[in-house]
Amino acid sequence: MAKKKSASKKVVKKKPAAKKAAAASTSKVTVGKSLPAFSIASTGGRTVALSDLKGKSVVLYFYPKDSTPGCTLEGRDFSRLNDQFKKAGSVVFGISRDSMKSHEKFKDKEKYTVDLLSDEDEKVCNLFGVIKMKNMYGRQVRGIERSTFVIDSDGKLVKEWRGVRVPGHADEVLAFVKSL
Repeated sequence: MAKKKSASKKVVKKKPAAKKAAAASTSKVTVGKSLPAFSIASTGGRTVALSDLKGKSVVLYFYPKDSTPGCTLEGRDFSRLNDQFKKAGSVVFGISRDSMKSHEKFKDKEKYTVDLLSDEDEKVCNLFGVIKMKNMYGRQVRGIERSTFVIDSDGKLVKEWRGVRVPGHADEVLAFVKSL
């Protein structure tokens, strides 16, 4: 019995290393600076390239996982407001590490009007620095910190929200996009 307790203490002692790994996941983008070119797979069998979106503002909302309660509500909120985002000259995309198959199923089930982007290799997540160490059921796991970014029509990052709480967030982002 005593050995089991000491083994569990060793797991607790590894938490500082997990924090160090989370700190290493820093953003490579900065508000006020142009973003590097990237392209990523999108629902509908397309590939979205940032360079193809010049002339429109772009909203990228990063979420942890398809078909989970908070992520479902966030997608519904952005889809509900999607026509207003379009009128404001903006396009909205949700991004997670889930597969394209998962995204297609999730989008179809929830009848989302926004496209979902699949970042299984975490290249875009790492670019924006949204991969963090999180506590999940008492364990340290790597996951996406719910975050949203607005890129202006010239490809420059103009606003970021990190550690997002879902209620009212899509409305806040829309208000910001309308002010551009």
